[in-house]
Amino acid sequence: MQAEDLDLAYTHLCEAMGRAGEARTPLLLAMVCLGLMSRQEALAPVLALIDEAEARSQK
Repeated sequence: MQAEDLDLAYTHLCEAMGRAGEARTPLLLAMVCLGLMSRQEALAPVLALIDEAEARSQK
């Protein structure tokens, strides 16, 4: 994905979170994550990305 496409996707996600509201945003994000994970061919890259996101969130 090109940087411009990534920016558009991020903006679209942020707007969707705004419409969902603070209370429903965790559900929205979980549904997006599950949808993206289900499109992956293998388990290993998904687990690696989860580990990376967790590590970065701890900083």
